[in-house]
Formats: sequence, C-alpha cells, structure tokens
Amino acid sequence: MCAAALLASCAPVAERGPVILAPASMQEAMEALADAWEAQGHPRPVLSIAGTPAIARQAAEGAPADLIVTADSEWMDWLEERGHTSPASRRVVAGNSLVFVWSDMHLAVPGRPTVAEVDFAPRHIAMADPDTVPAGRYARRALESAGLWDGISGRIVPTEDVRAALRLVERGEVDLGVVYASDVRAVASLLSAPLPGGESVTVRYPAALAAASTHPDAAGLLDFLSAPEGAVILCAHGFTAPSDETLC
Repeated sequence: MCAAALLASCAPVAERGPVILAPASMQEAMEALADAWEAQGHPRPVLSIAGTPAIARQAAEGAPADLIVTADSEWMDWLEERGHTSPASRRVVAGNSLVFVWSDMHLAVPGRPTVAEVDFAPRHIAMADPDTVPAGRYARRALESAGLWDGISGRIVPTEDVRAALRLVERGEVDLGVVYASDVRAVASLLSAPLPGGESVTVRYPAALAAASTHPDAAGLLDFLSAPEGAVILCAHGFTAPSDETLC
C-alpha cells in the first residue's frame, strides 16, 4: 500500500485520486469508500494502509499524502503540532468500540459465553501495542477502568496494529485478543464479547487534509467521508457515526 502511494505520487495530480493514509482497522471500509467515490466520476483515491503510528511517521517524513486518518486524537495532535496537517480541516469521521475476541477452535468454551464466563486471566492476550498504537491505548484504559489491567498486563502480546492481533487469534497463536468491533466482521469464525470497561473509552477517528496537499479533489473527498453517505458506508463496516448516531 505504501509503495502504491509512492508510485502514484509520480503521476500528474489530475490523473490520480487523492492519496489517503489510513489506519489498518479501516482497510475494508476505505476500499468501499474509494469505490463509492470513484463511482461518482472521480479518479479513485490511492490508499496507503498501516498502523496509525506508521502512517503518522510516514507523513512526518514526507510521504505523499492528501488526506490523513488516524485511529485516535493523540497521533493527529502529534501531526498537527508539527505542521503536517491543516487544522481547519480536521474533523471526526467515525467511531468504534472494543471487544475481546477468541476462536472456539482454539479456546474450548461451550456456546457463546459472555467474557465474564471466559477464564482469560491465565491466557496470552494479543492486542495492539498499548504504548503507541491507538487500539492498544484504548484497551489499556478500558481494562484499567475495569480493574483488570494489572492482572493481565504480564500476559499481553503486543502487535504493530490491531489487525495483527486479530491474525494471531485467528491462527490460534494466542488464546484471546482485543480488537475493534469492526475488525470482527473480517473473520466470521471468531467469537467476541464487549471489552470490560469499554464503555468508559471513547474511540474516535479524526481526519484532516495534509498540509502539503495540492490535489483538487482532496477537500471534496474529506467532505464525502464525513457526510451521511460516507457515514452509511462506515456503519456498514461496523463503525459508528459520531456526528449522527441514527445513521448506524
């Protein structure tokens, strides 16, 4: 995806769509949004998908970008403070929630239990790195709120992004994972339950124009992502629409 963005930067701006840097948890949703934007007669956006820390650092190092989406406000603040985004364009385009996820093929629990019925304390738990990656930061705050973090922190398997944690659970390399509710839709075989303490955490995805962007479609694409039409697509992929919850 990063290579695609770099190659696209060599093409004349008018011949390609805006370059979007977006977090791994939005992979399928961004593909659908790009399809919808192209269907309206615009050049298809070029997607560069990675963990939020990676895309933020790419932008800071001068990678081509017209629109940047992060999975939390902290990384967007980091980019804004360094002059890499246009602050006036910033807005929240989506929300999410956190869940525990496991496979009944690898964790023998009858039926579809609540997380309280899963003996997770002795088990290894994959999650995005709680020190740097938004999904991990959110998860740590939630589990601390629920009084569970100290009991399981020594069993955490940190990953570079939330999708990497999901893959570890899917392959049976760990017993449990903490991911976004939207991620579970990508793997139908996995079971999930709301993360304890999750109600205390507000998951938001801010978006902004890159400060160096000159693409004529960039502002319109950002408007599309945050408009009801874009929100409906995001909702269909498991996200919430923070500006109008009735859309979901």
